[in-house]
Amino acid sequence: MMRVDCIWGHLLLLSLSLGWIKAQETNYSRPVFHCGGDLVADSGFVGSEGFPSNYKPNTKCTWRITVPEGKVVTLSFRIFDLEADSQCRYDYLDIYNGHSNLVQKLGRFCGTFRPGAQISTTNTMMLEMVADGETQTRGFLAYFSGTKPYANDEQFCGGKMTKSQGEIKTPNWPDRKYPPGTSCSWLITVEPDRVIQVKFDKFVLEPDTYCRFDYVAFFNGGERDNSRLIGKYCGDQNPQPIITSGNELLVQFVSDLSVTSDGFFGHYISIPRGSQPSTDASGPNASSERAVKPAEPKRPVVTARPTVPTTTTPKYVPPPPARPTAGGVTGPNRKRPAPLNPACARGNKGNRNVRASFCSSEFVITGKVTSMAPGPRGSLSINISLIKAYKSGRLTITQVGETMAVKLVSQDRRCPMIRRGVKYILMGQVDEDGRGTLVPSAFTSPYKAVHHKLLEKLNSQAC
Repeated sequence: MMRVDCIWGHLLLLSLSLGWIKAQETNYSRPVFHCGGDLVADSGFVGSEGFPSNYKPNTKCTWRITVPEGKVVTLSFRIFDLEADSQCRYDYLDIYNGHSNLVQKLGRFCGTFRPGAQISTTNTMMLEMVADGETQTRGFLAYFSGTKPYANDEQFCGGKMTKSQGEIKTPNWPDRKYPPGTSCSWLITVEPDRVIQVKFDKFVLEPDTYCRFDYVAFFNGGERDNSRLIGKYCGDQNPQPIITSGNELLVQFVSDLSVTSDGFFGHYISIPRGSQPSTDASGPNASSERAVKPAEPKRPVVTARPTVPTTTTPKYVPPPPARPTAGGVTGPNRKRPAPLNPACARGNKGNRNVRASFCSSEFVITGKVTSMAPGPRGSLSINISLIKAYKSGRLTITQVGETMAVKLVSQDRRCPMIRRGVKYILMGQVDEDGRGTLVPSAFTSPYKAVHHKLLEKLNSQAC
């Protein structure tokens, strides 16, 4: 009897040992990622070629993901590291709402800022990564899975709408918070000679500077064309009225698996092309027929860094290292440039110490001035196409098309002197509405690519 027990004991020990060895082999095995392919499964991983090694130069890789019928594709990024550029011109990842680049593009991404979850409206999705001949990095790793579109006995989320007016709202509105892990898509189509205006009566989604977690996104066009992103919204401020460029609008609401909130309730109407958005909130029957330029959306924030990254470094051949000098940031052998506006020189002492200005400022960004407009009481409203945000705090960073943008207000339109079309280093404070403000003594300096290393170094040091 003892001999039998001993044999069984040895067999059990051998079984456990073999199981442990197999587990170790499983833990140390790594998937091999190729340049593109067809991924047909309930779930799985997709990564750039050779990940975690650097991806190859001069490549174009296409992955087609298919999950079971009746489900949609949810794509969550674990690691994202592509060459950065403010317009994603060199290395980038495009994500499409189907198996073709002729359907709606969910976003274009590059840089090192990890995109939020991407969700298709069908059971297919396509990823297309392009790399040029310079600057390769680790690439990306993402997890895809098939999830069911949200629907229950009380409310179906999303659908096709063809009436001239209607409502969109989050699930459970107004009784409870919207549920986690939700994906809703509305396709709105009106008469061919009309466009669509959307206004919100209530809007409360999980806040995030780049709207990575819970958001509602608006696309010009429908599911079956390469529609362009109008804007991506989150937080607790009602977006300004949204107007399409054509008679089709795709609306996508996404919530992740964590924090939820009250949600939104909005309505849409069809209006003549060129009409101004209505300024009242009296409901679906309110409209305006004045033929003026539509107002620009206020808070289209992130596919995301959404469709464009916030961590960006222009491609350049590095000149000699820069150092800060009085009046701005210049090269080591260059004379200090004369002030752009002599009237500002006395008050602009913030420029004399880059580090002190960096530490005392609530936001530090680099970007290109795209437009300026006079504001009340001698102020100036400035729109910036963002290159990189080193400090952002509560600063609202929005997405316009495929670029990230920031709105700033200069308290004095004369100082600091800002010119349209010029790239700047900008430092300042943030007001209660999330807008950056510049006082006359705020640090501003023309930006060159060499300054990126200096700003990165300041960002890594404790103030």
